[in-house]
Amino acid sequence: MPESDTTVVDSAALARWVTEFAHVITEQQDRLTELDAAIGDADHGSNMNRGMSAVLATLPDPEVTQPAALLKKVASTLISSVGGASGPLYGTFFLRMATATGLVDALDGPAFGKALRAGVDGIVARGKAELGDKTMFDALAPAVAALDEALAAGTPLAEALRAAAEAAAKGRDATTPLVARKGRASYLGERSAGHQDPGATSAALLIAATSAITNSGAGAGG
Repeated sequence: MPESDTTVVDSAALARWVTEFAHVITEQQDRLTELDAAIGDADHGSNMNRGMSAVLATLPDPEVTQPAALLKKVASTLISSVGGASGPLYGTFFLRMATATGLVDALDGPAFGKALRAGVDGIVARGKAELGDKTMFDALAPAVAALDEALAAGTPLAEALRAAAEAAAKGRDATTPLVARKGRASYLGERSAGHQDPGATSAALLIAATSAITNSGAGAGG
């Protein structure tokens, strides 16, 4: 990481990220539900909003001073409050991130990238998804690949996260023509084609919300 990039990802920065994600989920709740109604149980929006609202209720917590502790709190809250597959998957994501951060007070860009990849690997381990299965992994896989590439090239974290968000959005959009091979949508077979995957959509929102890490006044957008 170049000397000019002094970005520090501490618990406050991570709290900004999950807070931004929660706000965007609330804004996009109806859209997520609409997408899920087409190929799922029509509850992805409500489930995610319930979970992220519960997360917001735990913040800020002055006793949580390390990234790992905050990420574990987010994970446990999501697992206990989100129904369907989303709770375990997003919970695993944040829990694996927590494990990867170790007992440190802050992360630099590469360390955050490593933690993010660990979270995505956790989702793969739990959901057994592969690229092209029409799941949240289709947004997350290109996002972490873009982030890794940018950070390896010495790109400042803020710019690297923008590249990750762009890659996630492209991955999300690429799910539309796919036939689902995992989850509730897979029951529809060929009829699942032509619909954007709701999990990939919320995952792209998660990556877009990382803009709040490097900009305390950021809005992540979708």
